[in-house]
This record gives sequence, C-alpha cells and structure tokens, in this order.
Amino acid sequence: MSVICRGVRGATTVTRDEREEILKATRELLALMIHLNDIQPEEVASAIFTTTPDLRAAFPATAARQLGWLDVPLMCSHEIEVPGALGMCIRVLIHWNTAKSQREIQHVYLKEAQTLRPDKTVVLSNVDMEELNRWIEEHLKTWRG
Repeated sequence: MSVICRGVRGATTVTRDEREEILKATRELLALMIHLNDIQPEEVASAIFTTTPDLRAAFPATAARQLGWLDVPLMCSHEIEVPGALGMCIRVLIHWNTAKSQREIQHVYLKEAQTLRPDKTVVLSNVDMEELNRWIEEHLKTWRG
C-alpha cells in the first residue's frame, strides 16, 4: 500500500473576532478532522489556515500548536474578499501523507461553514463532542505557548 499526500479540508465559523473564540473553534475543527481521519502529526506534511478578512485577533495555526503539532509547517493567510461570501470563517487545508484514498478522507465543515459544503457536514452527538472536548483539554494541559 503506497502513501501519497492528500488534502483534508475543513472550515468553521465564529461569532466574534476574539482570540479565544478563534482558537477554540479552530481546536474543535482540527480535533474532529484528526479523529475522523486518524491523522498523526508526523504524517502531516503541512497545513494552511485562512480566515476571512474580518478575523484578525489570532493566528488559527496557534490552535494546531496547542494540539501538539509542534514540528508541522503551518501558515496563515486571509481568504479573498468576495462580496456576499460567508464571513467570520476559518478554513484549513491539511496536506497529509496517507495510504487512504481521496474518497475515504472525511472533510469537516462546522457551524455556519456547513453552508459551504452541505454534502460534507458532520453531525456529532453530545457524547461525541464531550469526548472530543476532553481530548482537546488533555492536549492543552501540555501546551506551553
């Protein structure tokens, strides 16, 4: 089974341009992408994070560092400002070395970003979200940023 680089996409939204809200939403998005696809940090070639121009309070890549992606090359940028496009949005493209086929990869669109790709919307039960949040909290305990 050969390993090739695949793209894993995700997006979420926030309601305010505040550092903690941006980081919390990004951690939730990344944690879900990691869990659904079984992504290990050493398999990630790089990741690109973008925000809509109305978000400037934090670098979303900081959330990846908080989750243990200390050696992964990360980059942040702004999305193109298109009239009428979804605002307050954080997007990520992970370049992942995997043996999975493109069809096996689960892309994640949360909150208002579900309108971007309704066909890729993931619905979790409260129990799933509680487990995900426990995993995030465990990683935050070791973060020293």
